[in-house]
Amino acid sequence: MKWNSVIQALIDLTAGALGGTACVLIGQPFDTVKVKMQTFPYMYKGLTDCCRQTYSQVGFRGFYRGTGPALMAYVAENSVLFMCFGFCQQFVKKVVGLRKHEKLNDLQTAAAGSLASAFAALVLCPTELVKCRLQTMYEMEMSGKITKRQNTVWSVVNAILRKDGLLGFYHGLSGTLLQEVPGYFFFFGGYEVSRSIFASGRSKDDLSPAHLMISGGIAGICHWVVVYPVDCIKSRIQVLSMSGKQAGFARTLRNTVKNEGVAVLYSGLKVTLIRAVPANGSLFIVYEYSRKMMMSRFETQ
Repeated sequence: MKWNSVIQALIDLTAGALGGTACVLIGQPFDTVKVKMQTFPYMYKGLTDCCRQTYSQVGFRGFYRGTGPALMAYVAENSVLFMCFGFCQQFVKKVVGLRKHEKLNDLQTAAAGSLASAFAALVLCPTELVKCRLQTMYEMEMSGKITKRQNTVWSVVNAILRKDGLLGFYHGLSGTLLQEVPGYFFFFGGYEVSRSIFASGRSKDDLSPAHLMISGGIAGICHWVVVYPVDCIKSRIQVLSMSGKQAGFARTLRNTVKNEGVAVLYSGLKVTLIRAVPANGSLFIVYEYSRKMMMSRFETQ
């Protein structure tokens, strides 16, 4: 039984990693624009202007700046997230008094996903920090906040280690936790409710790729609508800490709203919602089908 649990965890981890890879490769250009607009909203008139300027700065490859750290971030996050999701589902079953073969309802599944996200945040924060800094390197230089461009992964990593040590990789951790824990409640909740509606009493395992794509997109939209202001402040802390020590989450939020208004917390939301359908839809399609394939092979052995 214990060996089966280990195999199940490895399958969940691998399927999560594959899903995270698909999510990054499809969603990275959208994510780059989102981070730029969150951190330097005054530099851009809107989504179209940000895309145009990014292309004129360094060409199409500018949209994929930070892809390496993004892959590390989201592959690590989704590996841990979906592996812990399985364990957290079992934990929730014990809490609510369900037997092992009984299934959680949509609300209970959402709670398990929220709990799992707390573990995922610990591996996401360092790699997300490097990704955000690489994505906004041009804006940091143009605004005079840095004088020398550090445009490779290792130069950014070395700069963090020299300046703040290992703890420097956890700038924005409180914001990451504030984003991940409630956000993934709505993420998994939106996904499960959507699948329940599409299934209409049938097994959710029989849903088509189109239904999974739409359900994943709805999950992403639910997640970002709820947590976007938190993500905006987190991105600012992670990027601007490159030029000096930043205030904590609460103070940064207060100063941002005071100086720039509430609307600035939603800079880049449009492109994020556009990104949600292809990126999160691909995440769940790859996760569900790769997991199903690995589970079938394991059960036949």
